[in-house]
Amino acid sequence: MKKILLALLALGLMTSFSQAEMKCASGKCGGAMKASAKPKKMMKMFQAVPKGKATLLQDGKAKMFCPECGMALPMFYKTNHAATVDGKVKQYCSIHCLVDDMNHGAKVTDIKVVDVTTLKFIPAQKATYVVGSRKKGTMSMVSKYAFAKKADAEAFAKANGGKVTDFKGALEAAKADFSKDSKMISKKQEMMAHKGEMIYGKMCQKTDKKFASTAEAKAFILGNKLCKGLNGKQLQAVGLYLKNR
Repeated sequence: MKKILLALLALGLMTSFSQAEMKCASGKCGGAMKASAKPKKMMKMFQAVPKGKATLLQDGKAKMFCPECGMALPMFYKTNHAATVDGKVKQYCSIHCLVDDMNHGAKVTDIKVVDVTTLKFIPAQKATYVVGSRKKGTMSMVSKYAFAKKADAEAFAKANGGKVTDFKGALEAAKADFSKDSKMISKKQEMMAHKGEMIYGKMCQKTDKKFASTAEAKAFILGNKLCKGLNGKQLQAVGLYLKNR
């Protein structure tokens, strides 16, 4: 009898969990489950910090997002870079997106990077980078993390692998990886945009507005409450769709 009761209890728990997963997959999961899910995702991502710990140097309605790829800056904060372009600060999720902007003709000055140790922006030219550690990269298969102190970079490399170098070395690595990484990113974004089209049709009000970037599209969605119940990935997917349609 005891075994039967335990089996029924286990079955009930599995059924309840499956129903909760199905609700979340359809964007209908409750607040309590969302709240418990977000911290777990944050803990798995080395790059991520809570919004309150992320310094945003750029202005505007889309300041929370990378101007090149549209990714949320706090989610990839430890690889954030910033630069002045045409008199305005732009903040990128990664050195890959900085290079992307440069490749499109942006004249960048006063380049900064987040120090992994203090989470503060420092001049990139004075930073010590670790390239190719076991920590996941942002917009690249080869990770690139920066430190204000060389000793911190060396300790990081000892614990996680990778080559200790300077900004020039990290920039050269990003440029060397750019073509390969861009192909990988394009495929993922194409798939996400396709999903975004389906989500847009089911969960969003329609708009004919054109967008110059995914970041601009995401800011418009949030500012105008265009869609209901989107999580971060769904918002990125719809933003990609609206930007590229």
